[in-house]
Amino acid sequence: MGRLFGTDGVRGVAGSELSAELARGLGRSAVTVLAVEAGHRPVFLLGRDPRESGTWLEDALVSGIHEAGGDVLLAGVEPTPAVAYLTIDVGADAGVVISASHNPPEYNGIKFFGRDGMKLPDGVEDKIEAALRDPVPATVGEGSIQVHKGGRERYLAHLVEAAGTRLDGMTIVVDCANGAASKLAPLLYERLGATVHAIHASPDGRNINVDCGALHPEVAGAAVVELGADAGVSHDGDADRALFVDHRGRVIDGDQVLAACAIARKEAGTLPHDAVVTTVMANLGFHRAMRDAGITVSATKVGDRYVLEEMLEEGVMLGGEQSGHLIFRDHATTGDGLLTAIRFLSLAAGTGRSVADLAAVMEHYPQVMENVRVRSIGELDDSAPVWDAVRVAEEELADAGRVLVRASGTEPLVRVMVEAETEDVARRHADAIAGEVRTHLGA
Repeated sequence: MGRLFGTDGVRGVAGSELSAELARGLGRSAVTVLAVEAGHRPVFLLGRDPRESGTWLEDALVSGIHEAGGDVLLAGVEPTPAVAYLTIDVGADAGVVISASHNPPEYNGIKFFGRDGMKLPDGVEDKIEAALRDPVPATVGEGSIQVHKGGRERYLAHLVEAAGTRLDGMTIVVDCANGAASKLAPLLYERLGATVHAIHASPDGRNINVDCGALHPEVAGAAVVELGADAGVSHDGDADRALFVDHRGRVIDGDQVLAACAIARKEAGTLPHDAVVTTVMANLGFHRAMRDAGITVSATKVGDRYVLEEMLEEGVMLGGEQSGHLIFRDHATTGDGLLTAIRFLSLAAGTGRSVADLAAVMEHYPQVMENVRVRSIGELDDSAPVWDAVRVAEEELADAGRVLVRASGTEPLVRVMVEAETEDVARRHADAIAGEVRTHLGA
């Protein structure tokens, strides 16, 4: 059996891969492990996104924590970064989020944060998984369960303070993905002075991420063009990421946002070590823009938790992913889509530049990505035909492109990415590699 925890907690189809029994067991096991870490009865702050399965998974998880002796503070429906912030704010020993982020409605997940608001290290997750497989009896009585009040307003006040510049005069479309930020995101941007048009902000438990949100930024793009707005913001289901569109509806990804923010901070003398952290998915144009600006780049494997680990190790304050997870370490302990949006939009407002102008600090090289569903991601490493196709592409591209093939950390997918100076070249190699994956590993 493979590792239960992926790059962003435990995730799967709710009711089958992620059952109430598993959620209850994770709750019990987390208490067992974190009671030792904390040295006392642990307190968990728990939030969720609005998926239909979130209610019964919350009941099961709370039951496991409660019966094992942990105390629970119920935050209700809140973005993932809000739970990370509030974990520190209330002094809880752990934060827990029930969410599958950008995944379809039928999925759900459970991820834990430490008392420092950061995702638990792999080693602690391994201990929880071990305790799940070999449970020990609870040594203390049942814990307490309380509803936590006032957290959303404190998180909102924190974001407003972090904005730096108001958004007066700016018209924004925000696609809330029918997710956890459906009420909070429009309220935030309005409080900062923007005129806000919210779309996909009516969650019903079954429409989260469906043809909307950060996986479909073109939806916000169309609305921006129709309404004559200045910019659009697309969040995902748990609002830990943000992608943008300019006034013409053109998509601005996390690489472009990170590049613009890094260069602005370097020019202002607020970029420690003149360095940023990104992942192996970062566009070739990002690396070249950072080189030209005199900014050092470190690249990690995919996952904002790994970006943060590298940032902490190197003393870097700014990092992120192409997918829209950005970490502003002077304001947050994890990827925060709402914070990313206000920092990028306030940079535009404060400099009098459009978001399109900010995004133009880097040339965006064509990047073709294909996701291939496979029977087992564990077979990828030993699939010689796939790696032969990769070598052929790398030899032809040389310094004019890049190939990345990796297993997803959240789904049974192999992700193929090819970058080149033209889209035709990138597409040809991506299709060839993806074809080998389908032939030899396809489900």
